[in-house]
Amino acid sequence: MQLSDFGKKLTERSGILELMDDLGRPLKDGIKTYPLGGGNPARIEEVSLMYEKRLKEMIESKEILAVLSAYDAPQGRLSFIDDLACYFSSKYGWPLTRDNIAITNGSQISMFYLFNLFAGKFSSDFKTVLFPLVPEYVGYADQGIYKGMMRSVASKLEYYDDHTFKYILDKDAVRSYLKEHEEVGAICVSRPTNPSGNVLRDDEIDFLSSMAAEHDIPLFIDNAYGLPFPSIIFEDAKLMWNENIILSMSLSKIGLPSVRTGIIIARKEVVDAISNINAISSLASGSFGQALIAPLITSGELERISKDVVMPFYKKKSELCQNYIRTFFDGTEYFFHKSEGSIFIWLYLPSLRISTIEFYKILKDYGVVTVPGEYSFYGTDDKAYPHPHYDKCLRLNYSAEDEVVKEGIKIISQLYRKYSK
Repeated sequence: MQLSDFGKKLTERSGILELMDDLGRPLKDGIKTYPLGGGNPARIEEVSLMYEKRLKEMIESKEILAVLSAYDAPQGRLSFIDDLACYFSSKYGWPLTRDNIAITNGSQISMFYLFNLFAGKFSSDFKTVLFPLVPEYVGYADQGIYKGMMRSVASKLEYYDDHTFKYILDKDAVRSYLKEHEEVGAICVSRPTNPSGNVLRDDEIDFLSSMAAEHDIPLFIDNAYGLPFPSIIFEDAKLMWNENIILSMSLSKIGLPSVRTGIIIARKEVVDAISNINAISSLASGSFGQALIAPLITSGELERISKDVVMPFYKKKSELCQNYIRTFFDGTEYFFHKSEGSIFIWLYLPSLRISTIEFYKILKDYGVVTVPGEYSFYGTDDKAYPHPHYDKCLRLNYSAEDEVVKEGIKIISQLYRKYSK
Protein backbone atom coordinates (compact mmCIF):
# COMPACT_ATOMS: atom_id res chain seq x y z
CA MET A 1 0.00 0.00 0.00
CA GLN A 2 1.40 3.36 -1.02
CA LEU A 3 0.75 6.33 1.22
CA SER A 4 1.10 10.03 0.58
CA ASP A 5 3.64 12.05 2.54
CA PHE A 6 0.72 13.18 4.71
CA GLY A 7 -0.33 9.57 5.24
CA LYS A 8 3.19 8.48 6.15
CA LYS A 9 3.59 11.38 8.57
CA LEU A 10 0.41 10.54 10.48
CA THR A 11 0.81 6.75 10.51
CA GLU A 12 4.43 6.35 11.56
CA ARG A 13 5.22 5.17 15.08
CA SER A 14 4.81 7.91 17.67
CA GLY A 15 4.70 8.46 21.39
CA ILE A 16 0.99 9.26 21.45
CA LEU A 17 0.20 6.08 19.49
CA GLU A 18 2.13 4.02 22.04
CA LEU A 19 0.39 5.78 24.93
CA MET A 20 -3.12 5.22 23.54
CA ASP A 21 -2.29 1.67 22.52
CA ASP A 22 -1.34 0.91 26.13
CA LEU A 23 -4.76 2.14 27.26
CA GLY A 24 -6.66 -0.38 25.18
CA ARG A 25 -4.35 -3.32 24.65
CA PRO A 26 -4.06 -5.90 27.46
CA LEU A 27 -0.68 -7.09 28.69
CA LYS A 28 0.45 -10.70 28.64
CA ASP A 29 -1.90 -13.26 30.16
CA GLY A 30 -1.45 -13.83 33.87
CA ILE A 31 0.22 -10.49 34.62
CA LYS A 32 -1.48 -8.25 37.13
CA THR A 33 -1.72 -4.76 35.65
CA TYR A 34 -0.84 -1.47 37.31
CA PRO A 35 -2.08 1.17 34.84
CA LEU A 36 -0.11 4.31 35.63
CA GLY A 37 0.13 5.42 32.00
CA GLY A 38 -2.39 7.11 29.73
CA GLY A 39 -4.59 10.05 30.61
CA ASN A 40 -7.83 8.47 31.77
CA PRO A 41 -9.40 10.47 34.59
CA ALA A 42 -10.72 8.78 37.71
CA ARG A 43 -14.40 7.94 38.11
CA ILE A 44 -15.58 10.15 40.97
CA GLU A 45 -18.89 9.08 42.46
CA GLU A 46 -20.40 12.56 42.88
CA VAL A 47 -19.45 13.49 39.32
CA SER A 48 -20.94 10.26 37.99
CA LEU A 49 -24.17 10.87 39.89
CA MET A 50 -24.40 14.38 38.42
CA TYR A 51 -24.15 12.97 34.89
CA GLU A 52 -26.57 10.14 35.70
CA LYS A 53 -29.15 12.67 36.88
CA ARG A 54 -28.68 14.79 33.78
CA LEU A 55 -28.97 11.75 31.49
CA LYS A 56 -32.24 10.78 33.14
CA GLU A 57 -33.56 14.30 32.52
CA MET A 58 -32.58 14.08 28.86
CA ILE A 59 -34.27 10.70 28.45
CA GLU A 60 -37.46 11.58 30.34
CA SER A 61 -37.93 14.82 28.40
CA LYS A 62 -37.01 13.10 25.11
CA GLU A 63 -34.32 15.76 24.64
CA ILE A 64 -31.90 12.92 23.94
CA LEU A 65 -33.74 12.00 20.74
CA ALA A 66 -33.50 15.53 19.37
CA VAL A 67 -29.80 15.67 20.26
CA LEU A 68 -28.94 12.36 18.60
CA SER A 69 -30.94 12.82 15.42
CA ALA A 70 -29.63 16.09 13.95
CA TYR A 71 -26.37 17.80 13.07
CA ASP A 72 -25.41 21.03 14.77
CA ALA A 73 -23.69 23.90 12.95
CA PRO A 74 -20.00 23.41 12.04
CA GLN A 75 -19.15 25.97 14.74
CA GLY A 76 -20.92 23.84 17.32
CA ARG A 77 -24.28 23.77 19.09
CA LEU A 78 -25.17 27.45 18.98
CA SER A 79 -27.25 27.44 22.17
CA PHE A 80 -24.31 25.86 24.01
CA ILE A 81 -21.90 28.40 22.54
CA ASP A 82 -24.18 31.22 23.72
CA ASP A 83 -24.24 29.67 27.20
CA LEU A 84 -20.44 29.51 27.26
CA ALA A 85 -20.04 33.09 26.04
CA CYS A 86 -22.40 34.32 28.75
CA TYR A 87 -20.70 32.23 31.45
CA PHE A 88 -17.12 33.30 30.66
CA SER A 89 -18.08 36.93 30.09
CA SER A 90 -19.86 37.06 33.43
CA LYS A 91 -17.20 35.18 35.42
CA TYR A 92 -14.04 36.71 33.97
CA GLY A 93 -15.21 39.93 32.34
CA TRP A 94 -14.03 38.81 28.92
CA PRO A 95 -15.84 40.53 26.00
CA LEU A 96 -17.05 37.28 24.44
CA THR A 97 -19.90 36.70 22.03
CA ARG A 98 -20.97 33.71 19.95
CA ASP A 99 -18.30 34.75 17.45
CA ASN A 100 -15.49 33.93 19.90
CA ILE A 101 -16.19 30.23 20.56
CA ALA A 102 -15.97 27.08 18.45
CA ILE A 103 -16.55 23.46 19.45
CA THR A 104 -14.45 20.56 18.17
CA ASN A 105 -14.36 16.82 18.63
CA GLY A 106 -11.89 17.03 21.51
CA SER A 107 -8.95 19.22 22.46
CA GLN A 108 -6.52 16.89 20.64
CA ILE A 109 -8.12 17.74 17.29
CA SER A 110 -8.39 21.39 18.38
CA MET A 111 -4.62 21.57 18.67
CA PHE A 112 -4.14 19.72 15.36
CA TYR A 113 -6.26 22.36 13.64
CA LEU A 114 -4.44 25.23 15.33
CA PHE A 115 -0.91 23.95 14.69
CA ASN A 116 -1.59 23.51 11.01
CA LEU A 117 -3.46 26.79 10.63
CA PHE A 118 -0.56 28.85 11.92
CA ALA A 119 2.49 26.77 10.97
CA GLY A 120 3.77 24.69 8.08
CA LYS A 121 4.18 25.69 4.44
CA PHE A 122 3.06 29.16 3.43
CA SER A 123 3.20 30.63 -0.08
CA SER A 124 6.54 32.29 0.56
CA ASP A 125 8.00 30.66 3.66
CA PHE A 126 7.75 27.95 6.33
CA LYS A 127 6.44 28.68 9.83
CA THR A 128 6.88 26.81 13.09
CA VAL A 129 5.25 26.41 16.51
CA LEU A 130 7.45 27.28 19.49
CA PHE A 131 7.12 25.32 22.75
CA PRO A 132 8.80 27.52 25.37
CA LEU A 133 8.69 25.11 28.32
CA VAL A 134 9.88 21.63 27.36
CA PRO A 135 9.09 18.89 28.42
CA GLU A 136 5.61 19.25 26.93
CA TYR A 137 2.64 17.08 26.06
CA VAL A 138 3.59 14.01 24.03
CA GLY A 139 0.47 14.38 21.89
CA TYR A 140 1.72 17.59 20.26
CA ALA A 141 4.98 16.22 18.89
CA ASP A 142 3.61 14.57 15.75
CA GLN A 143 0.63 16.79 14.97
CA GLY A 144 2.32 18.91 12.34
CA ILE A 145 1.48 17.95 8.76
CA TYR A 146 5.06 18.84 7.81
CA LYS A 147 8.24 17.71 9.49
CA GLY A 148 10.14 20.39 11.34
CA MET A 149 7.07 22.36 12.41
CA MET A 150 7.61 21.87 16.13
CA ARG A 151 10.49 23.77 17.75
CA SER A 152 11.24 24.28 21.42
CA VAL A 153 13.21 26.00 24.14
CA ALA A 154 14.30 23.90 27.11
CA SER A 155 13.12 24.94 30.54
CA LYS A 156 15.33 26.05 33.39
CA LEU A 157 15.36 24.01 36.62
CA GLU A 158 14.98 24.76 40.30
CA TYR A 159 15.69 21.95 42.80
CA TYR A 160 14.39 21.91 46.37
CA ASP A 161 15.41 20.13 49.58
CA ASP A 162 12.39 17.81 49.63
CA HIS A 163 13.33 15.79 46.50
CA THR A 164 11.19 18.04 44.29
CA PHE A 165 12.03 20.41 41.45
CA LYS A 166 10.22 22.82 39.14
CA TYR A 167 10.57 23.73 35.48
CA ILE A 168 10.90 27.50 35.05
CA LEU A 169 10.36 29.46 31.85
CA ASP A 170 13.68 30.69 30.48
CA LYS A 171 12.47 34.16 29.48
CA ASP A 172 15.82 35.29 28.07
CA ALA A 173 16.09 32.18 25.88
CA VAL A 174 12.51 32.58 24.63
CA ARG A 175 13.03 36.27 23.88
CA SER A 176 16.26 35.52 22.01
CA TYR A 177 14.73 32.65 20.06
CA LEU A 178 11.83 34.77 18.86
CA LYS A 179 14.16 37.60 17.90
CA GLU A 180 16.38 35.26 15.88
CA HIS A 181 13.61 33.13 14.31
CA GLU A 182 11.09 35.19 12.39
CA GLU A 183 9.56 31.96 11.10
CA VAL A 184 7.77 31.24 14.41
CA GLY A 185 4.04 31.33 13.67
CA ALA A 186 2.66 30.54 17.14
CA ILE A 187 3.66 29.81 20.75
CA CYS A 188 2.10 26.90 22.65
CA VAL A 189 1.94 25.81 26.30
CA SER A 190 -0.26 23.52 28.36
CA ARG A 191 -1.31 24.81 31.79
CA PRO A 192 -1.26 22.77 34.02
CA THR A 193 1.48 21.18 31.98
CA ASN A 194 1.18 17.62 30.79
CA PRO A 195 3.42 15.68 31.59
CA SER A 196 5.08 17.46 34.51
CA GLY A 197 2.16 18.87 36.51
CA ASN A 198 3.81 22.28 36.29
CA VAL A 199 1.62 25.38 36.40
CA LEU A 200 3.16 28.32 34.60
CA ARG A 201 3.04 31.34 36.90
CA ASP A 202 0.85 34.31 36.00
CA ASP A 203 3.92 36.42 35.23
CA GLU A 204 5.15 33.71 32.84
CA ILE A 205 1.84 33.72 30.97
CA ASP A 206 1.89 37.53 30.91
CA PHE A 207 5.38 37.40 29.43
CA LEU A 208 4.41 34.87 26.73
CA SER A 209 1.29 36.88 25.87
CA SER A 210 3.37 40.04 25.50
CA MET A 211 5.91 38.20 23.32
CA ALA A 212 3.07 36.89 21.14
CA ALA A 213 1.68 40.41 20.74
CA GLU A 214 5.11 41.86 19.99
CA HIS A 215 5.70 39.33 17.22
CA ASP A 216 2.09 39.39 15.98
CA ILE A 217 1.53 35.67 16.55
CA PRO A 218 -0.98 33.80 18.75
CA LEU A 219 -0.30 32.14 22.09
CA PHE A 220 -2.07 28.77 22.39
CA ILE A 221 -2.92 27.77 25.96
CA ASP A 222 -4.13 24.19 26.38
CA ASN A 223 -6.30 24.39 29.49
CA ALA A 224 -7.50 20.77 29.55
CA TYR A 225 -6.78 20.38 33.29
CA GLY A 226 -7.26 23.98 34.34
CA LEU A 227 -9.82 26.50 35.54
CA PRO A 228 -12.78 26.68 35.89
CA PHE A 229 -13.43 23.05 34.98
CA PRO A 230 -12.08 20.47 35.72
CA SER A 231 -10.06 22.75 38.04
CA ILE A 232 -7.30 20.18 38.66
CA ILE A 233 -4.92 22.92 39.70
CA PHE A 234 -3.39 23.19 43.17
CA GLU A 235 -1.70 26.60 42.88
CA ASP A 236 -3.07 30.13 42.88
CA ALA A 237 -3.36 30.95 39.20
CA LYS A 238 -5.44 33.27 37.07
CA LEU A 239 -7.17 32.09 33.90
CA MET A 240 -6.16 34.48 31.13
CA TRP A 241 -7.52 35.33 27.71
CA ASN A 242 -7.16 38.19 25.28
CA GLU A 243 -7.21 38.49 21.50
CA ASN A 244 -3.57 37.32 21.31
CA ILE A 245 -4.48 34.11 23.18
CA ILE A 246 -6.27 31.07 21.81
CA LEU A 247 -7.60 29.09 24.76
CA SER A 248 -8.33 25.39 24.32
CA MET A 249 -10.52 23.55 26.83
CA SER A 250 -12.02 20.08 27.11
CA LEU A 251 -14.67 18.03 28.86
CA SER A 252 -12.40 14.96 29.04
CA LYS A 253 -10.88 15.46 32.47
CA ILE A 254 -14.17 16.36 34.11
CA GLY A 255 -15.09 12.71 33.56
CA LEU A 256 -16.23 12.73 29.92
CA PRO A 257 -13.26 11.60 27.79
CA SER A 258 -15.36 9.54 25.39
CA VAL A 259 -17.76 12.34 24.38
CA ARG A 260 -14.84 14.12 22.65
CA THR A 261 -15.84 17.73 23.23
CA GLY A 262 -13.27 20.48 22.83
CA ILE A 263 -13.82 24.20 23.31
CA ILE A 264 -11.81 26.92 21.58
CA ILE A 265 -12.02 30.55 22.73
CA ALA A 266 -10.41 32.93 20.24
CA ARG A 267 -10.88 35.98 18.06
CA LYS A 268 -13.58 35.75 15.39
CA GLU A 269 -11.22 35.03 12.48
CA VAL A 270 -9.87 31.95 14.24
CA VAL A 271 -13.36 30.71 15.14
CA ASP A 272 -14.44 31.12 11.50
CA ALA A 273 -11.43 29.09 10.37
CA ILE A 274 -12.08 26.31 12.89
CA SER A 275 -15.74 26.18 11.82
CA ASN A 276 -14.71 25.80 8.19
CA ILE A 277 -12.30 22.99 9.02
CA ASN A 278 -14.99 21.25 11.08
CA ALA A 279 -17.34 21.36 8.10
CA ILE A 280 -14.75 19.92 5.74
CA SER A 281 -13.24 17.30 8.04
CA SER A 282 -16.25 16.10 10.05
CA LEU A 283 -19.34 18.12 9.01
CA ALA A 284 -20.00 19.11 12.63
CA SER A 285 -18.82 18.46 16.16
CA GLY A 286 -20.58 15.87 18.29
CA SER A 287 -23.72 17.23 19.94
CA PHE A 288 -24.09 14.89 22.89
CA GLY A 289 -21.43 16.32 25.21
CA GLN A 290 -22.56 19.87 24.51
CA ALA A 291 -26.20 19.12 25.28
CA LEU A 292 -25.34 17.07 28.35
CA ILE A 293 -23.19 19.73 29.96
CA ALA A 294 -24.99 22.96 28.97
CA PRO A 295 -27.39 23.28 31.95
CA LEU A 296 -24.61 22.22 34.34
CA ILE A 297 -22.59 25.23 33.18
CA THR A 298 -25.43 27.74 33.29
CA SER A 299 -26.52 26.59 36.76
CA GLY A 300 -22.98 26.77 38.12
CA GLU A 301 -23.06 23.08 39.08
CA LEU A 302 -20.11 22.11 36.90
CA GLU A 303 -17.95 24.86 38.36
CA ARG A 304 -19.04 23.98 41.90
CA ILE A 305 -18.32 20.29 41.59
CA SER A 306 -14.96 21.03 39.94
CA LYS A 307 -13.89 23.30 42.77
CA ASP A 308 -15.42 21.44 45.74
CA VAL A 309 -15.12 17.80 44.65
CA VAL A 310 -12.80 17.21 41.69
CA MET A 311 -9.89 19.40 42.76
CA PRO A 312 -9.79 18.13 46.37
CA PHE A 313 -10.11 14.54 45.12
CA TYR A 314 -7.05 14.82 42.90
CA LYS A 315 -5.07 16.87 45.41
CA LYS A 316 -5.49 14.06 47.94
CA LYS A 317 -4.54 11.48 45.29
CA SER A 318 -1.45 13.51 44.42
CA GLU A 319 -0.38 13.73 48.06
CA LEU A 320 -0.79 9.97 48.50
CA CYS A 321 1.26 9.32 45.36
CA GLN A 322 4.03 11.61 46.62
CA ASN A 323 4.04 9.77 49.96
CA TYR A 324 4.38 6.41 48.17
CA ILE A 325 7.33 7.74 46.20
CA ARG A 326 9.06 9.11 49.28
CA THR A 327 8.54 5.80 51.12
CA PHE A 328 9.61 3.37 48.41
CA PHE A 329 12.40 5.44 46.84
CA ASP A 330 14.01 6.30 50.17
CA GLY A 331 17.74 5.74 49.96
CA THR A 332 17.89 6.22 46.19
CA GLU A 333 18.61 9.26 44.06
CA TYR A 334 15.23 10.52 42.89
CA PHE A 335 13.24 13.71 42.36
CA PHE A 336 9.75 14.55 41.19
CA HIS A 337 8.25 17.73 39.85
CA LYS A 338 6.29 19.84 42.32
CA SER A 339 2.70 18.66 41.94
CA GLU A 340 0.87 21.84 40.96
CA GLY A 341 -1.91 20.40 38.81
CA SER A 342 -3.06 17.78 36.26
CA ILE A 343 -3.31 14.06 37.13
CA PHE A 344 0.36 13.15 36.78
CA ILE A 345 3.55 12.90 38.80
CA TRP A 346 6.71 13.45 36.76
CA LEU A 347 9.42 11.26 38.26
CA TYR A 348 13.11 11.98 37.59
CA LEU A 349 15.50 9.04 38.05
CA PRO A 350 19.02 10.42 37.57
CA SER A 351 20.83 7.18 38.48
CA LEU A 352 18.99 5.06 35.90
CA ARG A 353 21.65 3.42 33.73
CA ILE A 354 19.30 2.74 30.84
CA SER A 355 16.90 5.03 29.01
CA THR A 356 13.35 5.36 30.27
CA ILE A 357 12.09 3.88 27.00
CA GLU A 358 14.02 0.72 27.86
CA PHE A 359 12.91 0.96 31.50
CA TYR A 360 9.28 1.38 30.39
CA LYS A 361 9.48 -1.89 28.44
CA ILE A 362 10.92 -3.71 31.45
CA LEU A 363 8.21 -2.29 33.70
CA LYS A 364 5.52 -3.59 31.33
CA ASP A 365 6.88 -7.10 31.82
CA TYR A 366 6.01 -6.62 35.52
CA GLY A 367 2.57 -5.24 34.69
CA VAL A 368 3.39 -1.57 35.36
CA VAL A 369 2.36 0.75 32.54
CA THR A 370 3.92 4.22 32.53
CA VAL A 371 4.87 6.82 29.90
CA PRO A 372 8.60 7.21 29.13
CA GLY A 373 9.82 10.78 29.20
CA GLU A 374 11.75 10.91 25.93
CA TYR A 375 8.56 11.48 23.95
CA SER A 376 7.94 14.74 25.82
CA PHE A 377 11.26 16.27 24.73
CA TYR A 378 10.99 17.36 21.11
CA GLY A 379 11.53 20.36 18.91
CA THR A 380 15.22 20.19 17.99
CA ASP A 381 17.12 18.43 15.23
CA ASP A 382 19.04 16.37 17.76
CA LYS A 383 17.83 12.87 18.59
CA ALA A 384 19.04 13.26 22.18
CA TYR A 385 17.37 16.40 23.49
CA PRO A 386 19.85 18.77 25.20
CA HIS A 387 18.30 18.59 28.64
CA PRO A 388 19.53 16.54 31.65
CA HIS A 389 16.07 15.00 32.13
CA TYR A 390 15.67 13.82 28.53
CA ASP A 391 15.87 10.05 29.05
CA LYS A 392 15.53 9.80 32.83
CA CYS A 393 11.86 10.69 33.53
CA LEU A 394 8.60 8.74 33.79
CA ARG A 395 5.07 10.13 33.75
CA LEU A 396 2.83 8.44 36.32
CA ASN A 397 -0.95 8.83 36.26
CA TYR A 398 -2.19 8.64 39.86
CA SER A 399 -5.92 8.39 38.98
CA ALA A 400 -6.14 4.64 39.55
CA GLU A 401 -7.21 3.07 42.84
CA ASP A 402 -4.81 3.93 45.65
CA GLU A 403 -3.62 0.36 46.17
CA VAL A 404 -2.88 0.01 42.44
CA VAL A 405 -0.85 3.23 42.45
CA LYS A 406 0.97 2.16 45.63
CA GLU A 407 1.96 -1.27 44.32
CA GLY A 408 2.92 0.12 40.91
CA ILE A 409 5.26 2.68 42.48
CA LYS A 410 6.73 0.00 44.75
CA ILE A 411 7.60 -2.14 41.72
CA ILE A 412 9.14 0.87 39.93
CA SER A 413 11.31 1.60 42.97
CA GLN A 414 12.49 -2.01 43.19
CA LEU A 415 13.44 -2.11 39.51
CA TYR A 416 15.07 1.32 39.74
CA ARG A 417 17.42 -0.07 42.36
CA LYS A 418 18.19 -2.98 40.04
CA TYR A 419 18.92 -0.77 37.04
CA SER A 420 20.70 2.10 38.80
CA LYS A 421 24.30 2.99 38.15
